[in-house]
Amino acid sequence: MRKLLMLVAALLGTLAIAVAPGSAVTGNFVADNEHPYVGLVAFYDAEGEFMWRCSGSLLTDRVFLTAGHCTDQDAEESPVSARIWFHQDAGAEYDPETQLDPTTGYPDYCIEGDPLCVEATLLFDFGFDNFAGFPNIHDVGLIILPEDQAVELPEYGQLAGAGFLDSLSSREFKDATFTVAGYGLTKTNPAQTVSFRSRLMAVTQAANLNRSSNTAGFNLQLSSAPGGGRGGTCFGDSGGPTFYGGFSSNVIVGVNSWLFGFNRQTCGGTGFAFRTDTEAVIEWILGIVEEYAPGELDEIQFVEAP
Repeated sequence: MRKLLMLVAALLGTLAIAVAPGSAVTGNFVADNEHPYVGLVAFYDAEGEFMWRCSGSLLTDRVFLTAGHCTDQDAEESPVSARIWFHQDAGAEYDPETQLDPTTGYPDYCIEGDPLCVEATLLFDFGFDNFAGFPNIHDVGLIILPEDQAVELPEYGQLAGAGFLDSLSSREFKDATFTVAGYGLTKTNPAQTVSFRSRLMAVTQAANLNRSSNTAGFNLQLSSAPGGGRGGTCFGDSGGPTFYGGFSSNVIVGVNSWLFGFNRQTCGGTGFAFRTDTEAVIEWILGIVEEYAPGELDEIQFVEAP
């Protein structure tokens, strides 16, 4: 996709390293049936043509959190609408020839009467500007669903409170478990590309929070080493949640954002999540919700550090 190539080129130009935007679960992954509010989102231009896909999480029945480079409103070609599927197997039957999943309608339409497929036109990004200002790339986005498209689910994602990760001791941070979730590429090489287009999740560990120029308190560096039953992230969809804790956790501390040292053949590289537990990000989220869906403000749940 031209969008992704543009982002890669921008990063290569400014950082002189092998970087790729986007994240999808790889390594020792399992099907994610724990987070029904994590969805596969497709974006469209003004003519209704499919542009790209990402992942994201509902914070309430109408507030969907994703990556800023997915919803980027200042790009040369910005999306004007989105469609989101909350099926675990949202695009599992995608046919490359017809470019359609006949069971869910992905990526062209919602099956009539499907409560797990919704459409929206209110797209926002947190000042994302093609990775300018790295490492503070403002890579957070929101989609506000219309009232008649609200998705009723038994649970939604919870936001870690401001400073959640900073409050952890060095030992707590080192021992902490994180879970990444999303849809997208699982493996890619010159002969084969594997993309289940299903919601997957994997447990990983954090490697760095504020001790390098790549993190600097804005990004959470995640280990991509698959050993010990762990998984990681790979080139593909961005915006999926990074949870603090194991598979059952709902506490979101960041959105899957970009990769360092990405290797297309092995789907390897170090993954980074842009933090959502900062005052600036939380204030922006609440400001957008207050203006466009004020009734949802009291529904957003925050979790303070343990």
